[in-house]
Amino acid sequence: QAALMLVLTVVGPLLLVSLIVGVVIGLLQALTQIQEMTLTFVPKILTMGFVLLLMLPTIGQELADFMAKISDLIVTGSAAGA
Repeated sequence: QAALMLVLTVVGPLLLVSLIVGVVIGLLQALTQIQEMTLTFVPKILTMGFVLLLMLPTIGQELADFMAKISDLIVTGSAAGA
């Protein structure tokens, strides 16, 4: 359960931004009738890179907390806290 929450915390913002940018670009393509396949990739990559840079401290902290929790479970030898 903790691992799934970690994955959602790390990947969730990137997927959400990618979804929003994809929908906006799709609407613009439908309105202007420009059907260029590569038009969606550049804005998605740029916005996902920007969001990744903004989220790096949060992602790092979440991964460090998860690793500390897993290390504590390994040291104590119990799976009751998982």
